[in-house]
Amino acid sequence: MKKKVAILGSTGSIGKTLINIIKKDKKNFKIILLSADENYKELLSQARLFKVKNLIITNKNSYKKIKEKKISEKIKIFNNFESFKKIFKKKIHYTMSSISGIEGLKPTIEIIKYTKNIAIANKEAIICGWNLIEKELKKNKTNFIPVDSEHFSVWYALKSIDKEIIEKIYLTASGGPFLKYPRKKFSTIKMKQAVNHPNWKMGKKISVDSATMMNKVFEIIEAKKIFNIPYKKLSIIIHPKSYVHAILKFKNGLTKMIVHDTNMVIPIFNSLYSLNKTINSKKLDLKVLNNLNFQNIDLMRFPIIKILSKLPEKPSLFETVIVSINDKLVKLFLANRIKFTDISKKMNIMLELKEFKRFKKLRAKNVDDIMNLNNKVKFKLNNIVNDSK
Repeated sequence: MKKKVAILGSTGSIGKTLINIIKKDKKNFKIILLSADENYKELLSQARLFKVKNLIITNKNSYKKIKEKKISEKIKIFNNFESFKKIFKKKIHYTMSSISGIEGLKPTIEIIKYTKNIAIANKEAIICGWNLIEKELKKNKTNFIPVDSEHFSVWYALKSIDKEIIEKIYLTASGGPFLKYPRKKFSTIKMKQAVNHPNWKMGKKISVDSATMMNKVFEIIEAKKIFNIPYKKLSIIIHPKSYVHAILKFKNGLTKMIVHDTNMVIPIFNSLYSLNKTINSKKLDLKVLNNLNFQNIDLMRFPIIKILSKLPEKPSLFETVIVSINDKLVKLFLANRIKFTDISKKMNIMLELKEFKRFKKLRAKNVDDIMNLNNKVKFKLNNIVNDSK
């Protein structure tokens, strides 16, 4: 019997990777739902390939265009995620949630009740709403698998291990395109340089986050929440080749290093098959292993890392403030309205403002708390950024 699958964000890089994995094993899977925001042409192509009967496309213009096309009457097209209750009659086997941005939080939470397993690749959902996600996971007895290569590696390494014996977990960072770039030239960095990651092909937003090292700050927050481990036991270490994804040092003197090819196929593949299927991967790269070149982070080069010292141990709305400020600043940089160095500079300044710091003591009770705060912060930032020019 075929296992039923849903993919939220099927036209993005994570979604496409999963599509390619399933394409090689179509006889064992049936895709029930695909979703996208704007790319309706790619969505239709995927639907036809797998004979998918349910599509969600959230962008109004793209929804209008897809409705105008002559497509099979068997395909139902929806414009929002409230249609889940019309699509799912009972729990499916697996869902991939890979919608980018904080907009992915609500559908991620809503689909948990309809799936036995959920792989989440949406950083913002975990960072801002993990307490809400975890509550739904427990309530609906849904199994969660992290998809980021670092968190998947930690998740895998901790199987059958008591977390109490963890001394330290190191998440690796490549250092991005500016690891060796002259610091005196940072203020002249252009968008084209910032999105040119040496190891990974990613979207512009996440590429800029990688260049500033904000992506690694996010991953530390995610790890803290997912594994319920204090920040003092989490650290970042530079590893330019991105071959080692996580290092776990235990109190018993042993250390685990998780290594895999520099792509997202392996964590996504194993989230789908639950570690019980063989995948073709490259041979162990001894050349890289003999030159791992681990380094501590230079805070002068990556000052955004200082945010880690401002984080509260308990879940709070402050994490939403961080995500919202970063989203706005990266958009301004990509629009050539602020310098690359302004991202970390303005971020650190804004997080010290009383009107933002007060959210360290407030916790999200529902998704609306998070979404409303996100909108308020971005509205406030319009004035702050303009005034500080």
